[in-house]
Amino acid sequence: MRQFAVIGLGRFGQSVAKTLEERGFEVLACDSDEEKVAEIADHVTHAVQLDATEEKALRSVGVTEMDVAVVSVGEISSSILITLLLKELGVPLVASKAVDSLHAKVLRRVGADRVIFPERDMGVRVAESLSTPRIFDYIEVSPTHSIVELVAPKSFNGKTMRELDIRATYGVNVIAIKRKKPKISEEGESAIEEEFILGPAADEEIVLGDLLVLLGQDKEIERLKEL
Repeated sequence: MRQFAVIGLGRFGQSVAKTLEERGFEVLACDSDEEKVAEIADHVTHAVQLDATEEKALRSVGVTEMDVAVVSVGEISSSILITLLLKELGVPLVASKAVDSLHAKVLRRVGADRVIFPERDMGVRVAESLSTPRIFDYIEVSPTHSIVELVAPKSFNGKTMRELDIRATYGVNVIAIKRKKPKISEEGESAIEEEFILGPAADEEIVLGDLLVLLGQDKEIERLKEL
């Protein structure tokens, strides 16, 4: 089971932590504010009061064992330092909240694997995309239906949309395919560009690494996530 640390328990951090716990993951929730820790204690696996800008404190609660850490503290300098410490401690995936583009740029420079803008990315949406490694984005369109960007299962590689018949087999619609393609820049250097195939044709063949943009019932999408 994947383990998550959520550092900073404001409204956004609490939303991420509670959603991850509801999805059955182990969640370590941390904040320097004792009241915020108490508020969430009954909703997560572990809730701890600590100063996350101190490496010793992070080690003491087992952050080095986490698969993912979400940095959701409000103070800019603290979020940058915590992000740096988490990467130095070997956390594989660190997602950090940014307040503006400059803050985001610094977070990426110090190692953030993903930068989150709370005004744009709801806590539930972030939790869903982080909890499943193959999901890149998630949008809830109703209590029972969602749009997700899912890495195509390896078993789909080389097969056409007609052969897969995803709608009939899994009950979800493929809205589009996102595909990375190599190209040569004007300077003669190799680069990667993203191709967006809207409403893929029946003879469109799935390529390894394709992102499928799917719309469907959550229970049906769950079936695809298990492939």
